[in-house]
Amino acid sequence: MDQGTGGRNGRVTTEGPMLDENRDEIAEAAAAAAGVEVLRPGQREAVESALARDTVAVLASGTGKTAVYETVARLLGGPAIVVSPTIALQRDQVQILRAHGHRATAVNSARGERSRRQALADLAGGRLDMLLLAPEQLGSPDVLDALEQGHPTLLVVDEAHTVSEWGSNFRPDYLLIGTAVQRLHVPRVLALTATAAPRVRRDIAEGLGMRDPAVVVGNADRPEIWLGARLFAGSRERDDALVAAALGVDGAVIVYAPTHRRCSELADALTQAGRAAAIYHAGLPAGQRRQTADDFLCARADTIVATSAFGMGIDRRDVRAVLHAGPPTSVDEYFQEAGRAGRDGERARGLLLYRLEDFALGRYLESGGGVHEDDLRCAVGVLRDADAPLSRAELAQRAGLSRRSVALVVGVLVGGNALQQRRGGLELRAAADRHPAGVVDDAMAERERRREFDRTRVDMIRAYAETTDCRRRVILELLGEDYPQRCLNCDNCDAGTSEEAADRPFRIGSAVVHPEWGQGTVSHYEGDRVVVLFTDGGYRTLALPLVRKKGLLRAA
Repeated sequence: MDQGTGGRNGRVTTEGPMLDENRDEIAEAAAAAAGVEVLRPGQREAVESALARDTVAVLASGTGKTAVYETVARLLGGPAIVVSPTIALQRDQVQILRAHGHRATAVNSARGERSRRQALADLAGGRLDMLLLAPEQLGSPDVLDALEQGHPTLLVVDEAHTVSEWGSNFRPDYLLIGTAVQRLHVPRVLALTATAAPRVRRDIAEGLGMRDPAVVVGNADRPEIWLGARLFAGSRERDDALVAAALGVDGAVIVYAPTHRRCSELADALTQAGRAAAIYHAGLPAGQRRQTADDFLCARADTIVATSAFGMGIDRRDVRAVLHAGPPTSVDEYFQEAGRAGRDGERARGLLLYRLEDFALGRYLESGGGVHEDDLRCAVGVLRDADAPLSRAELAQRAGLSRRSVALVVGVLVGGNALQQRRGGLELRAAADRHPAGVVDDAMAERERRREFDRTRVDMIRAYAETTDCRRRVILELLGEDYPQRCLNCDNCDAGTSEEAADRPFRIGSAVVHPEWGQGTVSHYEGDRVVVLFTDGGYRTLALPLVRKKGLLRAA
């Protein structure tokens, strides 16, 4: 367990509340705020750390991350702002918080203007304990005004891996949260997620502008989930195998597919085979998605075929299998989704069914898109010529760009520290205003670095799929944990192809330097190969004999 500051039954002394040495106030607060009698491993460490300093907490799915921020908010003694990515997740969290006695509500696009204004007034007037919102709401002047008047002591970013996954892409407002923190007189910042490789943890801390953050990493292992992967030559064989696997499950099943069309095809195949399946993806009407999620959560439906749009906040305890009809684009995403099985602690299965061609789709999804250089130059010019900060809509109109293109531009500029959010909108920082050409060049170079990293993440999910070693070892080590033993609960351990960890010249997570790729972190071993995550070059696989013979790696 990697953890921040704080003593178990003593006093948190660094910028945190003074706790009574003679009482276990953390346990008392957890019971009062979240109805938790005993904090689980990882929960207490996260609470102690967040009381002392900004914290990134990586706690396995099912650990109880809501109880962490409920407890911290109670001990800090003021209202909490919770940034949550989807309306459905906000709705479920509000229900949980109210059941625990908190005065909680959400501000989002599903609410009418009158109820939205009332919620903001309640926060400003001290009549709310928790306000949930999406990062986009933090760009609204009236929201920020109300938050500032409410004097929040805690800002929580739930599902915080989205800062890394989405911040530089289609939801750049995640990267503007740090600006909002400054406007709100620097409340404590707590980022929570179930899985985050070391690079993602760094992205979260930097993207949120955290001050000297602690990183608390719990044990990510879900030993009750059997892990497996199967390769197929064609789509028909893969789909038939997936249907057969689902039919063999006694209990609820989630099937993940990469596209809307594949969701429909697989749902039809499952239904025709006798297992009625619902569909969930972002292309469906919001009401239909909400009804489908409710039916699944309330056990009115036992099988759902979905894209990655489904799952955050879904806590159905009796899911017995998560089946992937093709690989996601990263190990982090795969383990997030597979971790939705077996939340009751009983045996469950996570099975990946794939073709080699599926990884070409993954590479396309990761490397395609992104901001266009002409759009970036146009937007920078408009921002530079503006005599006042511009709203997102004003920037789009003046630059002649679509909403999607403006989102990409803003993400790149914020990520490059060239753009800031003022009370009236967005404006270039002084250095960027003086050197606009350099801003564009730097942004395009950073885009290429990000693309290369994303491409290597696809390589790592392929390495997971194709390995003959212990799958749990591969996935946990790619997530930053040292796991030298065999799990004895995956297809490769069942087949006897996995091996005990061989001699390792560097520990998992240790810092190393390569003469060409620079600084990196040892991520994973497999046989006579070592995988290193380099700061600029992404994941690279090196042969251990060459590493030893030529001294390709040295301790940093």
